[in-house]
Amino acid sequence: MSVDLRLVAARVAKGDGAAYRTIVEHTRAPLYRLAARLTGNLVEAEDVLQDAYLSGYRALTGGRYDGQARIETWLYRIVTNASIDALRKRKVRAEGGEPASEPRFDGNVKAEARVALRELDALLAELAPQDRAALVLVSVEGLTAKEAAEALACTEGALEQRLVRVRATIRKAKAREEATRE
Repeated sequence: MSVDLRLVAARVAKGDGAAYRTIVEHTRAPLYRLAARLTGNLVEAEDVLQDAYLSGYRALTGGRYDGQARIETWLYRIVTNASIDALRKRKVRAEGGEPASEPRFDGNVKAEARVALRELDALLAELAPQDRAALVLVSVEGLTAKEAAEALACTEGALEQRLVRVRATIRKAKAREEATRE
């Protein structure tokens, strides 16, 4: 059954707070996946998602959703921004002498997959938060360039340039890593 989340958002904006649960139920899985991939930490992803949903609810009830973008894309933007903020806070904590937390992934993941996830997170960690977000939105979450550009508040051209730069950075990092193994 398909639900038009814009209609649900309009109900929330008109005071039906309970309708927001429908939006959460229909978007939770992909938004959680996004937050987890951007932060590299499942616990932090939960916190980011809760903050993002609260921000989204406040924006809807405060009349700050204009209906131009799909609700899903609008929420991707909120989650992306919340994840970037969390990454920046983590960096500040790390610079302040607090130990950086190791990325945590689902306990059902096999050892080989765990190593691959750590390597991927290490590569992504080298990227600026906006670059990491662009790559995850397009290459992992499967958003179109237009949707990802909306989520990142940039033009499609700027997004494409960012992706070209990010992919080149990752190729160089992988080449350096392979060279050190030999």
